[in-house]
Amino acid sequence: MRQDHRGCTRRSLFKALAAAVIAVGRSPVRAWGQSVAAIPGPLSASVLPPSVRSRFVENVNGLRMHVLEAGFETPGRRAVLMIHGFPELAYSWRNVMGPIAAAGYHVFAPDVRGYGRTSGADAVKYTDDLRPFGTVNKIRDMLALVSALEYRTVHVVGHDQGSPLAGWCACARPDIFRTVVMSSAPFGGPPALPSGTARAAPRAAAPQADPNAIYAELAALTPPRKHYQRYYQTAEANENMWHAPQGLHAFLRAYYHMKSADWKQNDPHPLAARTAAEWARLPRYYVMDLDKGMAEQVAPEMPSAATIAACTWLPDAALRVYSEEYGRNGFQGGLNGYRGSPGDADLQIFAGRTIDVPSTFISGKSDWGVYQNPGALDRLEKDVTTKYQGTHLVEGAGHWVQQEQPESFSRLVLEFLARNA
Repeated sequence: MRQDHRGCTRRSLFKALAAAVIAVGRSPVRAWGQSVAAIPGPLSASVLPPSVRSRFVENVNGLRMHVLEAGFETPGRRAVLMIHGFPELAYSWRNVMGPIAAAGYHVFAPDVRGYGRTSGADAVKYTDDLRPFGTVNKIRDMLALVSALEYRTVHVVGHDQGSPLAGWCACARPDIFRTVVMSSAPFGGPPALPSGTARAAPRAAAPQADPNAIYAELAALTPPRKHYQRYYQTAEANENMWHAPQGLHAFLRAYYHMKSADWKQNDPHPLAARTAAEWARLPRYYVMDLDKGMAEQVAPEMPSAATIAACTWLPDAALRVYSEEYGRNGFQGGLNGYRGSPGDADLQIFAGRTIDVPSTFISGKSDWGVYQNPGALDRLEKDVTTKYQGTHLVEGAGHWVQQEQPESFSRLVLEFLARNA
């Protein structure tokens, strides 16, 4: 009797253990010790337009990628991929996805590697290997997503950091990325290869300006300054913004406000050259005070309660989506995009290539991002592309053009797609 009781107990224990093993195998646990409850699911439908859904796509270049999509109900539609920038998310495209889908497209936008609900975003550290965040691997991410959704060709739209990535996709694989819309950050084209190095008696090379000298020159200004991209490459940038003294939600509110058309001081225009004196004309969110982090830099421009209440393009409930996502993950995954990667040297294999598919550029008329790199837009229009179809600067929009003026942005994209069907 005693033996049977012990046997029954062991059998029960083995069954319980087997059930637990099966359950773990079926659960999307990413790391030892992490509870299933800690893994975020899709975004709530309550924060999305009715036509947009949130879901996950598995095995995208090693990622479980979070994707928003619209127009998915009808198979066989032409595809439009939208790539966000910093500090944004797939959510940044929420108000343009529906109108473009309504015109007959399947529109999808991922949380890019290192952002939002795409796997691993919550575990990115400053000391991590930067190679996964390099441009070549991010092109592969986009190719893998397009392939996972079973498309052979796609139109691509990119904003901010997503703009040069979209440009790279079109440059590297024009057979797949058949048109490209770039926004707010002109794509600079592939890096050049050294030329003439095989000469028996090489000519003396002309002295080359040190591209990093400008940062010392900025620091020597009165008051001393620094460029935001250099700041974003530092170890302290993530902590400064993630745990901002004013709180993360307030930090994001001030940052988004200051780079929008709502901040009336934004009056962008071309700069004469890449010099410290010219860069000093940029607003403080681009060329910062040397002794301040970004949280302290934007704090004085925090909009009033009345201004926040009047902000229809980013109501507080929408901003809460950003503050909750970045509150969980921090900013390091996005900041790694400013740091370069050892693998970026491989981009020289595209030296001399141009974007040879139809292309266009859309930005806000109040967006300094168009001009912060002197001459970049002119080079995009004349040298980097061969089928360029125009630059559009949208009234009433700053840096966040697809959020500030979604109707105008959608119309321009649809007109471009219709010309290149």
